[in-house]
Amino acid sequence: MKISFSAPAKVILSGEHAVVYGKPAFVSAVQLYLTCTVDKASAEIKDEKFRHITDAVREYLRSHNISFTDEPASIRISSTIPVGRGLGSSAALSVATVSALLAYYAPGEEFTKESVNSLAYKVEKMFHKNPSGVDNSAATFGGLLYYRKEFEFLKCISALTFKIPAPIEQNLYLIDTGKPKESTADMVNHVGTMYNQDTARIENIMNKIEKTTRRMVVAIIKEDPVFFNTCISDNHDLLMELGVVSPKAAAIINDLKPYGVGKITGAGGIKNGSGFILFSCGNKKDFEEILKQKNLKFIKFKQDYTGFKANQ
Repeated sequence: MKISFSAPAKVILSGEHAVVYGKPAFVSAVQLYLTCTVDKASAEIKDEKFRHITDAVREYLRSHNISFTDEPASIRISSTIPVGRGLGSSAALSVATVSALLAYYAPGEEFTKESVNSLAYKVEKMFHKNPSGVDNSAATFGGLLYYRKEFEFLKCISALTFKIPAPIEQNLYLIDTGKPKESTADMVNHVGTMYNQDTARIENIMNKIEKTTRRMVVAIIKEDPVFFNTCISDNHDLLMELGVVSPKAAAIINDLKPYGVGKITGAGGIKNGSGFILFSCGNKKDFEEILKQKNLKFIKFKQDYTGFKANQ
């Protein structure tokens, strides 16, 4: 009984790091996917990560009094999401694997997206200790999300009914600055240390990021590329103030200024790369050729609207 589910990557348009401090994050799922295929096996899974996910799914089914077939499963993963680059590959893994295992153990049962998201968040906490919950939410629901975590028990997830309009989306690229040496947890701790040392200054930056996030939503609703680009530029400046943009990533953004504006998306990095840059190139028709000339790896930004899905 082979079962396969896919979940998309995510791009934080605005609000990274601030989301950890109760501020909103504006997020889009994108058309890069991780696929989990589950099939019958003769023995239990040995991989520790998948064993944790399997145990979490079984515990969820037991606690909700859902009868299930407790048979060993094999898990196979394929993915087009770059790993460790701030695009939510770990969350896509959690969401796709949770979805596939639920369908494998309890065939015929219907599970809401909210249930999958909650369980995937529990899995993410096993791996990342204190995730915001925004990555798994994007992988679960797809589309545009406005996310805020007030408390651990109170997360406000607004799945927005509108899309990034074509005049904005057609100029968006994801440019790879390289895998950060630091993990997401390292970067969150880095900002946390600064917060403890200079609370007033960091709170001021977080408040400005929140303002930028709100303005970016307005830019998309108004289908205003100029205003949207201003928000990207403002967000970049604030992330620079937080110290989460490496010199390498900052140099790439500065070098590409003649062609548009960019900001890192995700937790960032300090010593080497900072993951992917979200870049708006204006109306430069030959921008891709320029990126090739500069030996920069890139992906054209395309929204995902569905979130996780079963594969036929």
